[in-house]
Amino acid sequence: MSIYVGNLSYEVTEEDLKQAFSEYGTVKKAQLPTDRETGRARGFGFVEMSSDAEETAAIEALDGSEWMGRSLKVNKAKPKEDRGGGGRNRY
Repeated sequence: MSIYVGNLSYEVTEEDLKQAFSEYGTVKKAQLPTDRETGRARGFGFVEMSSDAEETAAIEALDGSEWMGRSLKVNKAKPKEDRGGGGRNRY
């Protein structure tokens, strides 16, 4: 399972995210997707923890909490949707 963390400040780093979630267990991975064109953080991220119990504790504790001046949206991440190959079909 992965945790979705939304409404993040654009100043947040992956290390900040790891630190915040480490209060609830072992953080295996933290990711902050960036915009392809600008390289800037997109305002959300994903965190993976060692166990479902740790992830559940983090979600319950952090959803709706204020961090770096923003009210966080924290929940189970939905599986990535296949949005197709993009581009135009050329026949």
